[in-house]
Amino acid sequence: MEDKQSSSQDDAAIRNVVESWAAAVRRRDFAGILQNHSSDMVMFDVPPPLQSKGIEAYKKTWDLFFSWSNDPIPFGITEMNITAGKDVAFVVATMRCAEPGPNGEHEALDFRLTVGLRKIDGRWTITHEHHSVPAVN
Repeated sequence: MEDKQSSSQDDAAIRNVVESWAAAVRRRDFAGILQNHSSDMVMFDVPPPLQSKGIEAYKKTWDLFFSWSNDPIPFGITEMNITAGKDVAFVVATMRCAEPGPNGEHEALDFRLTVGLRKIDGRWTITHEHHSVPAVN
């Protein structure tokens, strides 16, 4: 049975990883965005490409996002839940950013985030990231 203190420390560390990532996006800080990701991470995203493998491919996906984002960049966590084991964890969250609307004005975009993490050398590291939006009928 896992120690409750250890579990709460892991939850806090994981929350910090996700919150610092979101803050780095708002600052357009590539080093901060990539900081807690593994070099061989995989991401599924809303805009193409559907799948990005590796940290360099992941980094390129942010060029598109930043190309249609104005400062200040809206990119916030509205709800986050963490499930952590000894060395593997996942986060499910709802988030809000903005997308270019049909008239050029930015419109709020709510999306879902799922993050898979592994504890590597004592540090929680993102190995999988998945962004999605509800299907429109």
